[in-house]
Amino acid sequence: MDSVRLDSWVWAVRLAKTRSQATAACRAGHVRVNDQPAKAAQPVRVGDEVRVRLHGFDRVYRVTGLASRRGSAADAARYFEDLTPPAPPRVERPAPVLRDRGAGRPTKRERRELDRLRGVER
Repeated sequence: MDSVRLDSWVWAVRLAKTRSQATAACRAGHVRVNDQPAKAAQPVRVGDEVRVRLHGFDRVYRVTGLASRRGSAADAARYFEDLTPPAPPRVERPAPVLRDRGAGRPTKRERRELDRLRGVER
């Protein structure tokens, strides 16, 4: 076997929960092979680069083996290499200004701090 259907491979390596979800992702344009939009029936070969949009983030995988049947997660990990760049470090936000309940209206200074926290500029 020198190639496998793309939707079958995406399902077999556990990038999609069901085969129909894998097919729907291909139809929606969330799956690309070698930086080209891919249809569900496109053949995938060893060495191809598959880019999948999962949960709003692009993930990049290199095909290292062909799988047409779904197995355990440990088996699935043998069929791809994750090339996704690491996520940028999270920016720490300052602690929010908390007011006691029933403390009345905020002062002008407190309103400025709340606006700054919410990102509102006036």
